Amino acid sequence: MELKSPELRGASKASADWPEGRQMAPDRTGSVRGLTRRSFHRIAFADWGPASAVRPVLCVHGLTRNGRDFDHLAAVLAGTGRRVICPDLPGRGQSERLRDSSDYALPQYCSDMTVLMATLDAAEVDWIGTSLGGLIGMVMAALPGSPIRRIVINDIGPYLPWAGLMRLGANLHEAPRSFDSIERAESYYRRVLAPFGQLEDAHWRHLTKHSVAWSAEERCFKRLCDPNIAHAFRNPWHYSVDLWKYWDAIDIPILVIRGQHSDLLPEAVLKDMMRRNRNLSVHTVQNCGHAPALIADDQIEVIKQFLDLKDAGAR
Repeated sequence: MELKSPELRGASKASADWPEGRQMAPDRTGSVRGLTRRSFHRIAFADWGPASAVRPVLCVHGLTRNGRDFDHLAAVLAGTGRRVICPDLPGRGQSERLRDSSDYALPQYCSDMTVLMATLDAAEVDWIGTSLGGLIGMVMAALPGSPIRRIVINDIGPYLPWAGLMRLGANLHEAPRSFDSIERAESYYRRVLAPFGQLEDAHWRHLTKHSVAWSAEERCFKRLCDPNIAHAFRNPWHYSVDLWKYWDAIDIPILVIRGQHSDLLPEAVLKDMMRRNRNLSVHTVQNCGHAPALIADDQIEVIKQFLDLKDAGAR
């Protein structure tokens, strides 16, 4: 089946919103091969900024999203001389789907991101993770010998409330697999991603463009997300894993970004995070739920300043 990303009306307006007229495309793209218990699979990534940068920034997306969610943030960071790698987790975006849906779980994602980091020829990395990407970073940053030296966790914590999980699970199970027009796709993403906050029309078009692909065979737009990732919501391991022990073990600078109305990172959980780990600083995004899109200039500036602090080390 041939799948092609759509060209959206209004793309020129979206490009104009980018810093210094930068085009809405990474400097490079690439892929690495991860390994499950049953087979290898291709992990695609977008690659921004100078390849020679000493400490790359890894941006890892949420449960049903993909690495192109970070395009606006990546463009700004690349403009400051940082190399920014934005992978598609398996089953999302341009990455291959896994043969066994039970492999859509934290251990596999950590393994895949380790493979990716091993190809970067860098002793250290900074990590930016939204939702699931934050959980992956949380686990990896806590382990002895971790290459992560500074981490941004976007709207997730060591404890996942049932209300938020039930909403995500319902969205997964009810999501359409295809759309007969790009307009209907955009309407869907505007609705299901409404907690991202107030975005401009160009931003919604951008998110939609990289969330679907045209199937010439089926004459429709297909979602670039494997429906089988919903397996995680049937797996008791997903609920019983104790992430507090990882959170307590993180000993690097941490920035937590929280949506004011988040149902995945309640204030009570955030207070416990602050009490149990003194490396934490917090930024709350007003009029936003789960999770801030990291597209608005003020959100990007908070991250940029955090990564630019003197103890962040060489770039």
